[in-house]
Amino acid sequence: MAFSQTTLLLKQVLLLHLLCSIITTSTSAASDTHFQILNVNESIKGSRTDHAKMSQYNELFERHNNISSSNTSSDEARWNLELVHRDKMSSSSNTTNNMHYHRHQHSFHARMQRDVKRVATLVRRLSGGGADAAKHEVQDFGTDVVSGMDQGSGEYFVRIGVGSPPRSQYMVIDSGSDIVWVQCQPCSQCYKQSDPVFDPADSASFSGVSCSSAVCDRLENAGCHAGRCRYEVSYGDGSYTKGTLALETLTIGRTVVKNVAIGCGHKNQGMFVGAAGLLGLGGGSMSLVGQLGGQTGGAFSYCLVSRGTGSSGSLVFGREALPVGAAWVPLVRNPRAPSFYYVGLSGLGVGGMRIPISEDLFRLTQMGDDGVVMDTGTAVTRLPTPAYEAFRDAFVAQTGNLPRASGVSIFDTCYNLSGFVSVRVPTVSFYFSGGPVLTLPASNFLIPVDDAGTFCFAFAPSPSGLSIIGNIQQEGIQISFDGANGFVGFGPNVC
Repeated sequence: MAFSQTTLLLKQVLLLHLLCSIITTSTSAASDTHFQILNVNESIKGSRTDHAKMSQYNELFERHNNISSSNTSSDEARWNLELVHRDKMSSSSNTTNNMHYHRHQHSFHARMQRDVKRVATLVRRLSGGGADAAKHEVQDFGTDVVSGMDQGSGEYFVRIGVGSPPRSQYMVIDSGSDIVWVQCQPCSQCYKQSDPVFDPADSASFSGVSCSSAVCDRLENAGCHAGRCRYEVSYGDGSYTKGTLALETLTIGRTVVKNVAIGCGHKNQGMFVGAAGLLGLGGGSMSLVGQLGGQTGGAFSYCLVSRGTGSSGSLVFGREALPVGAAWVPLVRNPRAPSFYYVGLSGLGVGGMRIPISEDLFRLTQMGDDGVVMDTGTAVTRLPTPAYEAFRDAFVAQTGNLPRASGVSIFDTCYNLSGFVSVRVPTVSFYFSGGPVLTLPASNFLIPVDDAGTFCFAFAPSPSGLSIIGNIQQEGIQISFDGANGFVGFGPNVC
């Protein structure tokens, strides 16, 4: 009998927790919604059931600021791709507990190292010196086309078909890049990938692009060799891809798209964990989104599956992917960096209390500096140091009952939660310009960094005035971009 009562009480507590994470307007909410329950054991295991996640997010989003959007239809499946995290591709299921522990440690530290490189590249490109500051010279080729992706920082992958007949290839998605490229035969220098390297000779639809082509003119700093348009993408740390530009057929879900401009990389260097290349989703004309144009209305939606779950998220193109009921936030355009998706962030909150920091810390300047970028390739959200310190201090003040641990890697605020089944933590919120407030699930801001129960506050100070909303904070939430109308939507669906 006592067991039944305990079970009922636990269910009631969990139900209260699942109703905590909501998007609201700036009006106050009941105080019991200002805290959440973090399940320590499940977070360490990296496993959540779909049912629990759906319950957790059913009330995540207040229906407001809706722009014109369509209900999902059978057409959506035509553009639907499975989205997997790189850890799923690189992990092995046959490991002992000791091996798993060390693999977890290695995976975490490797991810943080990738993240530091990624952020450094974004800062060089988007702050102060602009694109020129991020260029890296590579021998025997002239100028560079600079991408947002740094070596090894590709976090999420999709599988598409390249050529006719289609050859399946894993591709890194990058919301800060404006080019699609794959490694190609003949390959004078290729890194290891999971599928055979694409051979243009085996594709009936492959067509080289001439230097005089209008497509070649759209490439930033294109080169020319033997009458063929050449491209190069450099990532600021020595990794790069270079080769020839071509028109090719891509198979995306059940949709065949002809004459997509892609880079055919004959000389490539980098660590992309088996991926054949990169699928640029940036705001420029040469990204896949830009090239699809009228076919998808400049719209796409993704849901980044939570790290370590072994499950998959989704990437969907087309206006059918824009959900009814999302909370929509205006995109902010930076003419100096049109590839990137900027949003207006006005403040931060902890435990339902807005932190007293200036909105100017998040503002994009007239010169195109600072601002707030949403990025799929950055893991940990970065904030300007004054904003981060106020944010962290507010969180620490409301978690004084939790035992502290030493800092780990880029994190300076960590806790020893070993021996806990669950803990009560304050909510963490983003206040967006125009009213919407996104309150994150606890697992999106307090994350395990080992198997011993060490959890860290998953934010870090930015090395500049640039803020970056990383993929850890985006996990599990459907995020939709309506480029034609200039909005990004949060929810209401989950993965």
